[in-house]
Amino acid sequence: MMLTNNLRAAYRNLKRHKIYAFINVFGLSVSLAACWLIVLYIRDEWSYDRFNENADRIVRVAQHQSWEGGNMHIALTSAPFASALKQNFPQIEDAVRIDAEGGDLIALGNGTLRVNDIISADPSLLTIFSYDFLEGASATALADPQSIVITESLAHKLFGSRDSYMNQTIDFPGNSPARVSAVIADIPANSHLRFSAVRPLPANYSGSWQNASIYTYLLLKSPASLTSLRAQLPAWVRANIQKEMHAPVYQVELQPLTSIHLQSNLGYEISPNSSLSRIYIFSAIALLILFIAIINYVNLATARASARVKEIGVRKTMGSGKLQLAFLFITEAALVTLLAGLTALVLVRLAMPVFNQLTGKTLSIWRFGFIPSILFIILFSIVVGGISGIYPALVLSRFQTIPALKGNTGKMGGTVFFRKSLLVLQFVITVFMISASLIIYRQLRYVSRADPGFNKDQMVTFHIDNRSLRAQIPVIKAKLLQNPLIEGVAVAGNPIGNNDLGTIGYYYENNQRAMSQQTKAVQELIIDADYLGTMQIRLKEGRNFSDSMKADQVDAVLVNETLVKELGWTNALGKKMLSVNNRDQQPKTVVGVIRDFHTYSFQHKVEPLVLVLPPNTKEQDNLYVRLAKGKTTEAMAYLSETYKGFDPGNSADYHFLDQNFAHQYAAEQRQGNLALLFTVLAMILSLVGLFGLVSFTAKQLTKEIGIRKVLGASLFNIVRLISGNYMKLIAIAACIALPLSWVIMNSWLSDFAYRIPLQIGVFLLAGCLSALLALLTLGIQGVKAGSVSPIQSLRSE
Repeated sequence: MMLTNNLRAAYRNLKRHKIYAFINVFGLSVSLAACWLIVLYIRDEWSYDRFNENADRIVRVAQHQSWEGGNMHIALTSAPFASALKQNFPQIEDAVRIDAEGGDLIALGNGTLRVNDIISADPSLLTIFSYDFLEGASATALADPQSIVITESLAHKLFGSRDSYMNQTIDFPGNSPARVSAVIADIPANSHLRFSAVRPLPANYSGSWQNASIYTYLLLKSPASLTSLRAQLPAWVRANIQKEMHAPVYQVELQPLTSIHLQSNLGYEISPNSSLSRIYIFSAIALLILFIAIINYVNLATARASARVKEIGVRKTMGSGKLQLAFLFITEAALVTLLAGLTALVLVRLAMPVFNQLTGKTLSIWRFGFIPSILFIILFSIVVGGISGIYPALVLSRFQTIPALKGNTGKMGGTVFFRKSLLVLQFVITVFMISASLIIYRQLRYVSRADPGFNKDQMVTFHIDNRSLRAQIPVIKAKLLQNPLIEGVAVAGNPIGNNDLGTIGYYYENNQRAMSQQTKAVQELIIDADYLGTMQIRLKEGRNFSDSMKADQVDAVLVNETLVKELGWTNALGKKMLSVNNRDQQPKTVVGVIRDFHTYSFQHKVEPLVLVLPPNTKEQDNLYVRLAKGKTTEAMAYLSETYKGFDPGNSADYHFLDQNFAHQYAAEQRQGNLALLFTVLAMILSLVGLFGLVSFTAKQLTKEIGIRKVLGASLFNIVRLISGNYMKLIAIAACIALPLSWVIMNSWLSDFAYRIPLQIGVFLLAGCLSALLALLTLGIQGVKAGSVSPIQSLRSE
């Protein structure tokens, strides 16, 4: 009965004070919607790889090396790791090696289909990880060297809809065909290891310890085995692997499968990862936005104390006690948040397409199920309502009966101070979020515009899938260069910007002309003599490769500035280097030093790099073409038509180099867009709350404003009267927020190897922007209050 009466009274109060109700419902609904969206995002990020039945028993092997002047932290390993670890540690039940660089062309009708996510792996992949087999069996699917396991989507693309795909033949032009041995459901989006098809690694697949080019995963016998394995591993690594690596500091890390997506930020990740810091940031944003809405409610509820004091006096006269009054106000708060919660569901539904576009995900509002989601929203709304209503309930229910009937609120000094403190905190949050958005924007603009050491504009790369065509590279280059639309053509073994160069060890000659006993881990890129010119990479000293000097193919290398610096060479020209893969050959001579250029994004520092000529035509598999500026459409048409003339059966998959690099910043770009979106929401909520407070302030000062106008006060004086105290509070908030923002954003920037310097101007701009918007809000209400006729103001009671 009491609850019914309270709900009826709360509803009438909200209906009577529509502006107050709108501000609270609007603020809480927007904040609850933002929280729900962020909860969906965080839940999806947290769920990565947890669908695997063995998720708590799978670990990935990673490597860490450091030496004087440099270090290397990579997710790649080499072929011997899996068998060596499995043989020496009883805690390991099984192991799998994965080669992720396996995209290929598949014959399809009269043409071809480019599939970039074909991987090669040991057969144990299908028993260690959990896949939904629609046809075939996990134990035997990769037993045949010519077998292939494909996903349902790829099966439909290749063969259309049919009852069975088993034993269908997939033709790879220029390579051996494969037989479909199993079909699995598409890999879940919340997996860090995704592919469309997997082929078995050769049974005799091997390599040196230093040739890091594959990923190694271990299946432990039990989750508890990880602790003992981690304890025993370092000693074994020092005794067996470190001597092979020739690194003064070397460590092998075991990464739990479920930690990879959020906690791993190594070189050569198999797929782009998120980070725990990002989860913490968005969790904090959700709480801060919700907190702003709660502050609005508390401030408005306590500010309206004078308007409700007589109501409280009457209720106390009729027998209501403090607990009953407190329950009434908490019920009112719960009703507001319940209405806000229902409104939030509609807002989330409307915002979901845009939010998915911003995050690059396919989230659903009913991610947790319809009934659980509704129950959660209701429960969450009631809890938030209770939190919002507790303080106002305590403040309003303590009024004395007789003073309340006279309209006296008594001493409210503590309440006013608390309200001011909440307003300051609200704008601390707002100024911080504006500062963060500005810095994220400036950092992303910096990395997108910074000089990568070459000219990435108008550069197109594509893979030459037809292996026999690679022997005709000189003819293709000559044909393309006949047209002025093509300004340069070069060959390389990899497309840069995709995080897939790998590392290899090199012995090197020191300043005393003696070959080192330990190797240096470096990136190696195969290029031709036209690569530097086409890419516009600057030569610091020495010379470039030359087609007229046939000895260059077996005797010459180019190195970058970073390698020279880390090796401590006083004169790099003439120094000898020898790859661990070619220890039976003669060392090669450094004939030139190039300026540093980025092979990956600016999140990673420039690594030591060795450039070599293709040892055979097979390695000439990526073509780099520079198009004429302002003629992109015509140049692409000519390039496509010309290449089609050489390889009519295959269509090239063209990639612009600047887009390759831009893709590396996709996660940060999405983070920046989301931060901007929620910053705008936080600013709107703060200003709406401020508008509500000023409205009540102006109403309380109605008679004073009338008297001041009669005595000659100008409109400016009235605006200053209403807004002066609030601007002081906002200034205090800015002084608190600016150093706080500096510390937090400096920590965020530390994830970038190359970053902008923090400048005080950015933080001052954030403070000024907050103050300007607040002043505009205050000014609008002040002008409105000051424009009222003094006669009307003096009759206000």
